Amino acid sequence: MEIAQWTQTAPCAGIVALVIAAGLYMRIAKLPEGNETMARIAGYIREGSMAFLSAEYKVLAAYAVVVGGLMAATPSLGPIAAAWFLAGAILSLLAGFIGMKGATLANVRTAQAATDADKARGKANALLTALDGGAVMGLCVAGLSLIGLYAVYAVNKGTPQLGTMLHAFAVGASSIALFARIGGGIYTKAADVGADIAGKVIENIPEDDPRNPGVIADNVGDNVGDVAGMGADIYESLVAAIVATMAIGLTASDKMLATLVEEPMAADKVRELAVALPIALAGIGLIVSIAGIFITRTLKNSAPSTVLRMAMVLPPIVLVVVTAVLLPTLQIKQSVTVALAGGALGGALIGLLTEYYTGHYGPVKGVAEAAKTGAGTNVIRGMAEGMESVFVCLLLIAGVAIVANNAMGELGLYGIGLAAVGMLAGTAIVMTVDAYGPVADNAGGIAEMSGLDPSVREITDELDAVGNTTAAIGKGFAIGSATLTVMALFSAYSLEVNLPKEMLAVDNPRILIGVLIGAVLPFIVASSTMLAVGKAAGAIVEEIRRQFDTIEGLREGKAEPQPAAIVSIATKAALSQMILPGMVAVVGPVAVGFGMGPDALAGTLVGALAVGASMSLFMANAGGAWDNAKKYIEKGGMPGHPKRSDAHKAAVVGDTVGDPFKDTSGPGVAILIKVMSVVSLLIAPLIAYHGK
Repeated sequence: MEIAQWTQTAPCAGIVALVIAAGLYMRIAKLPEGNETMARIAGYIREGSMAFLSAEYKVLAAYAVVVGGLMAATPSLGPIAAAWFLAGAILSLLAGFIGMKGATLANVRTAQAATDADKARGKANALLTALDGGAVMGLCVAGLSLIGLYAVYAVNKGTPQLGTMLHAFAVGASSIALFARIGGGIYTKAADVGADIAGKVIENIPEDDPRNPGVIADNVGDNVGDVAGMGADIYESLVAAIVATMAIGLTASDKMLATLVEEPMAADKVRELAVALPIALAGIGLIVSIAGIFITRTLKNSAPSTVLRMAMVLPPIVLVVVTAVLLPTLQIKQSVTVALAGGALGGALIGLLTEYYTGHYGPVKGVAEAAKTGAGTNVIRGMAEGMESVFVCLLLIAGVAIVANNAMGELGLYGIGLAAVGMLAGTAIVMTVDAYGPVADNAGGIAEMSGLDPSVREITDELDAVGNTTAAIGKGFAIGSATLTVMALFSAYSLEVNLPKEMLAVDNPRILIGVLIGAVLPFIVASSTMLAVGKAAGAIVEEIRRQFDTIEGLREGKAEPQPAAIVSIATKAALSQMILPGMVAVVGPVAVGFGMGPDALAGTLVGALAVGASMSLFMANAGGAWDNAKKYIEKGGMPGHPKRSDAHKAAVVGDTVGDPFKDTSGPGVAILIKVMSVVSLLIAPLIAYHGK
């Protein structure tokens, strides 16, 4: 078997994935929406979601045109690189748009499925509908990314421009993902925090109470942040991991690449293998994921937690087995399998660790217990658990890197890139399970606002509880793979700029200055996004308070709230406040690279990686712990401290702090370090070291 045949599995699998996604979308659309009230509420959510996406995409389109124009005017890049940049951006936006359409169709149909008089059948069908809604997103993300990358590879194969075109495509995917994730994150958490404070704390009414004007905006936020935003994030993660590994294959020496194969062969043949292998492996991973999605659908009658955990863990393991069987046909050493297995196993373990720190286990129970003595102790305990999780998770990621590096010998950083590909091999199914969560959450909100029987809300709450955990696991996958990917991108950057070893020594002042600059950039992004959420949430609280005070009969449920005002506040905040973090990621590397030199930029990337990986894990896991501690109390986990007790109100405060941690700032920092790396790789030829 030739590598060309292997590589063609990627676009073929991508096309199949898109066809299946279309089929699932049509199946969902044919399901009943429920009663008139359910359909009306779902319509509000769908209209709000698409209105935000439309407004956000206009801003991102303007950004893409400006950056594309600058790239076209740069002699070493030119119009072709600008075109691939735009292709990467457009496919990212397209994945988010299609996923959003699927999720906003599936939410109300999931709630309707749960109304079945046979509750076991209702739960099974609700689970299946939510999974299908998530699968539309997952299949589009994986399918579009592989089709796009293969197109770049096939068109530019064998030309000196291949590396530049791949980097341009990755920059398009990465920068759009950063804006989409942060913009969606600001929207969803401003709406969520504002609705929670105004409803649960000030007005003392239940979550998703139809009297609360912020509830519609909160449900819209689930889609724009956790579906479209997360989809762009995972799309970019897969693209960056593959491009990083391909870049090392393009720039590594013939001597290094010779260690990849069992028998001596022509240097150009080995390089072709090294460059094409990541795309081929990702294509096989998508095939395995598609099979996993269909197997998962057949298990709809099993416990949701078991089904979704198996869905996320098994595909990477199957990929490793398939790879071990197929590698000998290409004369590639099984060390590749070891590196891939390290990433796949590491991803599964990161998922389990994330579940431990954010599920209903010891850490979360400890955070809930701390709420008995007030919000302060609850917040302190949540921060402590988040910090501890960083220690464990980063040690695991370091272990994966060690395994991959040692297995591949001289091609150690290529092996680390393969480990990142292995971790993301199940992207389609990871994103399916991740997007399932907001669909189930929306279904619960629609059930509550529509006044459905409490038994329906019990089913949707069970599905939502599992979705919260899988969302946290998805963030763990994204951050873990980001760390490995940035390590590989750093290697590709250092090879591209041709830096002598002595210039990368830690006693080089420019390296140390660069490390300090890189270390502060994650703080700028985290600070600006937290402030954006806080300001917008405050404005939403004031608007909700105004409506309760001025709309006669609203508190008694005799008048309708005005959710459009809340949607408008959240949208304006998200679109205006996402610009600064995005510009930091794009402009920062350019300013350091051209202003201080390639060695200073190398130090900046190292500083951003060390601080960014730690900060993003801390924020994501601490936020997840606060969220589930609140839910643990709400489900009666602490006898004597029911809903709306002092302990519950303290836990709501902790959850309020954690919301922007886990869904805005943490994910934003994780994307930041990847965007900085791919931008640095793109400009590397312009700042390359040529000696004195």
